[in-house]
This record gives sequence, C-alpha cells and structure tokens, in this order.
Amino acid sequence: MKFKKFMALGLVAAMTATLFAGCGSKGNDSADTTQKSDSASADGLVSYSDIVLGETGKDLSATITMFNHRTDMDTDDYGGKNWKSYLEDFNKEYPNIKVEITTDTNYADDALTHLQSGQYETITMIPAVDKADLSTYYMSYGTLDEMSQQINYANTWLYGNDVYGVPSTATTQGIVYNKKVFEDAGVTDVPKTPDEFIDALKKIKDKTDAIPLYTNYAAGWTMGAWDAYIGNNATGDNTYFNQKLLHTKDPFKDYGDGTHPYAVYKILYDAVAGGLTEDDYSTTDWEGSKSMLNNGQIGCMVLGSWAYPQMEAAGENADDIGYMPFPISVNGEQYASAGADYSYGINVNASDDEKQAALIFVKWMTEKSGFSYNEDGLPVAKSSSDTKLDFSGVTFLEDEPAVEGEEDLLNALNADSELNINNGGNDKIQAIIEHAANGDESFDDIMNEWNQKWTDAQESEGVEITE
Repeated sequence: MKFKKFMALGLVAAMTATLFAGCGSKGNDSADTTQKSDSASADGLVSYSDIVLGETGKDLSATITMFNHRTDMDTDDYGGKNWKSYLEDFNKEYPNIKVEITTDTNYADDALTHLQSGQYETITMIPAVDKADLSTYYMSYGTLDEMSQQINYANTWLYGNDVYGVPSTATTQGIVYNKKVFEDAGVTDVPKTPDEFIDALKKIKDKTDAIPLYTNYAAGWTMGAWDAYIGNNATGDNTYFNQKLLHTKDPFKDYGDGTHPYAVYKILYDAVAGGLTEDDYSTTDWEGSKSMLNNGQIGCMVLGSWAYPQMEAAGENADDIGYMPFPISVNGEQYASAGADYSYGINVNASDDEKQAALIFVKWMTEKSGFSYNEDGLPVAKSSSDTKLDFSGVTFLEDEPAVEGEEDLLNALNADSELNINNGGNDKIQAIIEHAANGDESFDDIMNEWNQKWTDAQESEGVEITE
C-alpha cells in the first residue's frame, strides 16, 4: 500500500487515513488541546489512558449493558467470533464484570430513541447525534492529547477538546465481491474506472448466472454506502468532504473525467438502467444477500469493508470473497477513505462502578480482544498495526475536519437541502434506483435537481462560493 501523511491527529500507525466522515460524525471541534477535560480521571476513576489491563479493576464487581448493531454476532453459527466468545475471553480476566449485550437490526434509529428516552445502556455505539450534544449522553474518555496517544481516529467524536468515542474498528471504502464470479466472467483485472466497472458487470451478466451488482435497495440503510465514496475516493482530496463541498457551486455536475460525486452516483444509475442489478429491487434481502454473494449468486455489492468478514462468514466459500477499491481513478491514481466505524460511548449517567467497568471493557475490546483484526478492520489501538486488508497501490486518506466556525455547516446544508449526504439520506439513493429502473428521469436531471437544492441551501445559510 501507499500512504500519504496529511494530518497529525488520529492517524493509523502504519498508514494515514480516516473514512467516510467517521461513520456518522458531524464536524470537529478544534479547541485548544491544553484545555482541561471533564473526563474519567476528573471523576476519580482510573482513566482510559491509565488502565492497565489485567490489573486495573481486578476486584471490581459490576454488571454493565451494551447496545449495538451486530445482530449477526448473536448466534452460535456466526462464521467469525461471536459475542458469547468475546465475553467468555473477557471474563477469564475479569470474572466479576458482567456484560449484557443487546443488538438491534434497526440500530441507527433505535439507538437515538434510547438516548432520547434517558434510559439507555452503559455502553452504546454512538449514533448520529450532534457533537454539541455528546456530553449530554456520554462521558469523556479524556483530552485529544491523551487519547490520540492511545487510539487512532481519536478525533472522530471530538468536541470541546474531549474525546467521547473509541472506535470499535476502522474501515475503508470499496466493493465486496466474489472473485470466482469475476474470474468466470473473464474479468482478470480489478476495475479502476467507472467504465471498466460497468464493462465488468456486463461480462458477468453475459457469461455467468450471477446478479452482477446487488443494490440491497429494500434494506434502506445500505443505500447510505454510496455517499461514502464522494470525497476521498472520488477526488483524491481529503479536504473535499468537510470543507470544499460546502463552498462548491453545483457539486453534482459532470466533471467530465469520471471523478467527483457525479461519477459515483452515475455508476449506480447506469448499472440499474442497464439491467445489471437484481430483477426487482423492491424484493432485495440484506441477510440473504450475504450467502448469495458467498455462493456466487451475486457478483458484488457496494459496502464498506466492515461487510467483508460478514460475507466470508456467510457460507463455505470464504476464499472466494474479495474486497476491491472503488472504481474511480484521479489522474491515474486510486484513493480510499479510511476511518472509524461505530464508536463505543459510555453513559454519562452511569454509576462510577459501571463507568469504570465500561472503561475497562472498551479498552479490552480495543487492545486485547482482537475484534478489529478479526473483523478485517484497520487497527484502532496505537499499539497495533495488524490488519488483513490489502489495497495494493491505493493511497489511504483521512478526511480533514471542518474549518473552525463551520463545524455544523454540513449539518445545516444537509437539513436545508434534504439531501442528508452521509447522514441517513438513503431515500435519495433509492430514488436513483427507482428512476433508473423506470426510465422516467435521466441521471443528469436528478443531479441538476440536487445541485439546485444545494444551491438553495447555500444561499439560505449565507455560504460563500469559493469552488
């Protein structure tokens, strides 16, 4: 892999990068890093940084709860390591700390409901909350200076110099695919441009019985993956998503070179319009798609690398599963975003014993459980460089945060435009599929509508156009 250093904060030990805006993070606060943190140590607890696993908290007895999205890890037949196995390993070191785990298939929405009710678990994967509200729900792990020495992507859930989230794993953005299907279709080289990718899908349709590209339309949330590629992957510019996009006139225009957001979304439109996806998008099945990809009924799906191990575990053909970079090249080079997946947040209203137990469990999951490696993720702990992912020849980039004073501007533009880019705007992606399938609206017309909505939002927010 090639790596290029762009930031001093939250960088991967063996690479520099962060992903599609930190999976739901909303802006960054660049407060003075010498500011005092209202963190665990300030509450009289042993802080995350000072915890020595296997020693700290050995006499602590507590029961804590954790709410998360990994329903697949609830079962004994999960192909990877399941929650039961992780808890058994944890209790070998901490037999008196009991962790009760609940999962939810509609986690993104239900987690917000839990928070708003005031009755929520000791640990939750932080959903899409405004960063200004983090301290309402979660305790601080420590200052950015402290936590950036412990973990990568420490600034993912940063506000007022406090770090409120520790990533469960880190991911990159590409396409999960069945290598055998591509080989059977005569596709010997991984596509690097939109035209090459569409051509590969056509070969799969002509020469195999597999569905070339599975949209997973019906699941809804899976549509959000497409937004993750419009920044680093499509531009090679790690200031694009959180900075330049906000000030760009007509960001969804055709740049004419197979790059930028236009090229990302057009791949989907062209695939559907060309009959290169499932016959009926309304009947797609997320859970079923995993085994379908594993057994060669599907050629590929556009999903973050978090999906890679799930597809490997969904059948007997793990060796057939691969993960390729998104097929866009910028001046002949390919780029990929990399950064935090869902992050562990600790309930600010929990008792001191529960907070201490939660801190220990989160650090154990990060440093000793092997979770990120097992899930084919990029390393979170600074002490690790282990990963199974290999994007040879691809430069990983980490999104620069918003400039000071514009931390919430993307939120405002998303709300005003109703496009909700990388923030749950799944219906707009579904609309691309619908119009492409029905042939009732051209792709350029869709992009023109988005440009107008973005322009109206910029005018409403008084944004200066500089790009």
